[in-house]
Amino acid sequence: MAEQLKKDGKFHYLEVGEGKPLLVLHGLMGGLSNFDAVTTFFSQKGYKVIVPVLPIYSMSLLRTNVKAFSKYVFEFIKFKQLENVIVLGNSLGGHIGLYLTKQHPEIVKALVITGSSGLYESAMGGGYTKRGDYEVIKKKAQDVFYDPAVATKEIVDEVYETVNDRNKLIKTLAIAKSAIRHNMSKELPKMTTETCIIWGKNDTVTPPEVAEEFNKLLPNSELFWIDKCGHAAMMEHPEEFNHILDAWLTKHKF
Repeated sequence: MAEQLKKDGKFHYLEVGEGKPLLVLHGLMGGLSNFDAVTTFFSQKGYKVIVPVLPIYSMSLLRTNVKAFSKYVFEFIKFKQLENVIVLGNSLGGHIGLYLTKQHPEIVKALVITGSSGLYESAMGGGYTKRGDYEVIKKKAQDVFYDPAVATKEIVDEVYETVNDRNKLIKTLAIAKSAIRHNMSKELPKMTTETCIIWGKNDTVTPPEVAEEFNKLLPNSELFWIDKCGHAAMMEHPEEFNHILDAWLTKHKF
């Protein structure tokens, strides 16, 4: 997928298909490839799928937080002159999408969150005291999924490299603290944007009760479960994820 990345000004992004803009926001340790199935499917269904590379490790430490990333995405939307954007975010990307929607409801037509932080997340940036031990990191990466086989060697290697890079580790911990600090429970009831919540029933990072809380607090939300599924539903059950999202978008004429 790296070959398809575009560079425009300060932005790097993937753009596939033509039609209504579907903006995808990746998570803390989630590469753009996590959304390969989403990109392929929806780019053939009348959507322009756009996946910006978030500057998670290139922002200054003071700006390594949810609000700054949300501002970056807003600047990207303006730069690309996008309107009526459907925003899809996983994990930290969901949190950024929520904050963006709160700040700029006029540009977000619909919001989709899966395994999103913003209310509670378990050890998003913790547990790296044994970061030099490959097997420990491998187990941590596997725990994100219901099926540990989804954590390929490539994924484990990327996590291992990230947590053993001092600069990246410091920023990972800063982001995790920012996500915990920026709890959105008081803001969600005021957000009226139609929201689709797709959640793994076996998510241990953002457990099922988090999805239920999001659904309770957001005025115009619908919650869909995927069984035998962990924190990254679009990776672990791509066909089911796409089917749920496609049906929801069709129902709401998005």
